Amino acid sequence: MDSSEHDGNGASEALPPPPLVPPNVNPIKMVTEPDLKKVIRSPMARRGFGTRGNKVPILTNHFKVNVNNVDGHFFHYSVALFYEDGRPVDGKGVGRKVLDRVRDTYHSELANKEFAYDGEKSLFTVGSLPRNKLEFTVVLEDVTSSRNNGNSSPGGQGSPNESDKKRMRRPYQSKTFKVEISFAAKIPMLAIANALRGQESENSMEAFRVLDIILRQHAAKQGCLLVRQSFFHNDPKNFADVGGGVLGCRGFHSSFRTTQSGLSLNIDVSTTMIIQPGPVADFLCANQNVRDPFTVDWAKAKRTLKNLRITTSPTNQEFKITGLSEKPCREQLFTLKQKTKDGDFELVEVTVYDYFVKNRNIDLRYSADLPCINVGKPKRPTYFPVELCSLVSLQRYTKALSTFQRSSLVEKSRQKPQERMSVLSNALKINNYDAEPMLRSCGVSIGGNFTQVEGRVLPPPKVKVGNGDDLFTRNGRWNFNNKKFVNACKIERWAVVNFSARCDIRGLIRDLMKVGESKGIAVEEPFDVFEESQQFRRAPPLVRVEKMFDEVQSKLPGPPKFLLCLLPERKNCDIYGPWKRKNLSDFGVVTQCLAPMRVNDQYLTNLLLKINAKLGGLSSMLAGELSPSIPVVSKSPTLILGMDVSHGSPGQSDIPSIAAVVSSRQWPSISRYRACVRTQSPKAEMIDSLHKHVSDTEDDGIMRECLVDFYTSSGKRKPDQIIIFRDGVSESQFNQVLNVELNQIIEACKFLDDKWNPKFVVIVAQKNHHTKFFLPNSPDNVQPGTIMDNKVCHPRNYDFYLCAHAGMIGTTRPTHYHVLLDEVGFSPDDLQELVHSLSYVYQRSTTAISVVAPICYAHLAATQLGQWMKFEDASETSSSHNGAAPAAAPPVPPMPKLQESVRNSMFFC
Repeated sequence: MDSSEHDGNGASEALPPPPLVPPNVNPIKMVTEPDLKKVIRSPMARRGFGTRGNKVPILTNHFKVNVNNVDGHFFHYSVALFYEDGRPVDGKGVGRKVLDRVRDTYHSELANKEFAYDGEKSLFTVGSLPRNKLEFTVVLEDVTSSRNNGNSSPGGQGSPNESDKKRMRRPYQSKTFKVEISFAAKIPMLAIANALRGQESENSMEAFRVLDIILRQHAAKQGCLLVRQSFFHNDPKNFADVGGGVLGCRGFHSSFRTTQSGLSLNIDVSTTMIIQPGPVADFLCANQNVRDPFTVDWAKAKRTLKNLRITTSPTNQEFKITGLSEKPCREQLFTLKQKTKDGDFELVEVTVYDYFVKNRNIDLRYSADLPCINVGKPKRPTYFPVELCSLVSLQRYTKALSTFQRSSLVEKSRQKPQERMSVLSNALKINNYDAEPMLRSCGVSIGGNFTQVEGRVLPPPKVKVGNGDDLFTRNGRWNFNNKKFVNACKIERWAVVNFSARCDIRGLIRDLMKVGESKGIAVEEPFDVFEESQQFRRAPPLVRVEKMFDEVQSKLPGPPKFLLCLLPERKNCDIYGPWKRKNLSDFGVVTQCLAPMRVNDQYLTNLLLKINAKLGGLSSMLAGELSPSIPVVSKSPTLILGMDVSHGSPGQSDIPSIAAVVSSRQWPSISRYRACVRTQSPKAEMIDSLHKHVSDTEDDGIMRECLVDFYTSSGKRKPDQIIIFRDGVSESQFNQVLNVELNQIIEACKFLDDKWNPKFVVIVAQKNHHTKFFLPNSPDNVQPGTIMDNKVCHPRNYDFYLCAHAGMIGTTRPTHYHVLLDEVGFSPDDLQELVHSLSYVYQRSTTAISVVAPICYAHLAATQLGQWMKFEDASETSSSHNGAAPAAAPPVPPMPKLQESVRNSMFFC
């Protein structure tokens, strides 16, 4: 086709003319899908700085970075590795060793250039290499990668199989690799300077990636375990046993950040979980909490050990575990080639035990009756007795920790502010970044001092309790001594159920009534106490719950309004999930669980805070809610949302993620909320059911529920303003929150009323970042209410750090708030004050909390309903890197719905 016939849209001009429009028809202009969604939002720029509060000097763990070489370029090259026979190398750990060898062998061909390599497919230099495509061949002896991924067949004389003879002659295996390095892109270093002026681009993202890769490579050279931007040295001083064969390993996070005062290096203490190194048998005993290897459950052990790396004695070679032998060591046979007297070879069947004891003269003390460790291929096993195998240090443990492991970890890894500061100053010295040649060639130098910034301490909001009394908050805390709840409910038509907990129930009820009365809650006598029948005590959790409910239903005259449930264990009680589900989903009954260990007045007051909130009361509220005077929010109907998605632990790839959206009700209150919880695809971070178009009149999405409830509970008013707090998303996902999630929310609003255009505010809260605050010359944490929006904040975007809570132990972690959108037009002071106030409306404690209440509630709702869906424990699968997820994802089971009577309650409190 001649180009003249072609217009810009790729359509041919030789089409017939369109038909004429009849005179009485008014043509409808077709709106294409993209036109509707034209608006692509990106995070807003900062509108100014806050000024309220008392100014205080603060130190942060950001260290100033100078970049002198702004005229140069990073050159990005792709790296491809092949074996001698042309097969691509798929194992991860070999890359660094191969490239180190390339650097040593071919430095003149590389024009003596230093490079930064990410361990996989990318390599970066400052200035270009001599040619755009380079090919090298290198030989490595005894390739056992630092993460042996099974490409290298294990060498050594300790491997009884038919190739023993070959290995005897060549104890070390050498491997030949071909390396192709080809030019991919050029990144101007000027992009770094531009980003510091707030102009972020693809180039600046890439340039920072290069700087971070240089830090990773620097740590890899020192033999560290690398986890994203954190580095862990192999030093037993940094290990803390948290039980179950798992150690907490303390290391450092370090990454470059763009800030208002220039580039900074953010260094923080970081902890990861590793497998206890040393004898495999010791690890298994600790992991399964058994006394000796003879009581180990080997089926479970096989799953736990798969893919872990071991060294074997006496040759000290490294292998990766592929499985266990079917039979015990003294019965497991393999074929051995042996030399006969006349110099020929014969194949003989030998047991692994006899081979090691007789042929190798190794004394085996306890392995004879245990399975062997297999490090071979599926068709060609290679067996070692258990006692000759030791786990290599620094292997990550990626399963979920138990409650006990978690509390032990928290206890052992927390540090007071001053201790943390000295550890970080030290880390900067140990890491010795000035000696890193790649940083030198970028002209990067790192200062040695904590950055000093100016923070402000906001005054606490005024809080009201019963009888119109003021509540005095000191240091972000208060109590209810001689005070009544501001909105006390009545506990009536209720009963107690006891799942075999040992406790003086009559005394408990008497004390609950007494404490309730002092808080303004009228507690009636319970209808009855239902004790679990002896015969069901050992039954499965679901059966115990069913039987208890049968009992309750048969004895009570009508449905109860409230059930108090006594559980036998404090943590992880397996009755909890099924009990909650039965009450809330099947019967619509409010319930409170407790494990009666140390019950005193303080404990009962805390219990009543929760019960009161669940039954529709409030313990305290802000003065600004009572006489509506909260800036902006009190002036026109405002819906506040808290959104969060929680996932299974890293080892559980097949557990549905749980999305929770918490929404405020009864405007002008900002203390009352309801929750809507749904399941979605595993690991999906964006909430996918905010708007679910079922038919032209039906929307089964989360937002419709929230909006309808706001309307009915707020005097038939639609919200003019919707403030969204979103938790758990990283900076790379901000655009999705603004364009995918917000679009769904807008669609849900339009679906209810096409002419309704509420204004939106979108704020992301992040807790897992690495910026910490310290007070100069003081051992204490920063005061509650400390806010900071300058110097180490973003050069362009609207973000601030807030510590609303009192840090009692360890070092306070501020919450990092990012304001992505503000159509309402809050002043910085008003917005910061609203966020601070929302840390004071949490009904479960008498303290300010570290992140706004709606987000905390969303966590609680997701966690509780997650326990309803008792998914099979998929975390039992192998401990680390267990390959790809299954090809076709199974359909996600829907979350059971709550009964109408409890749907709008604070059941999650």
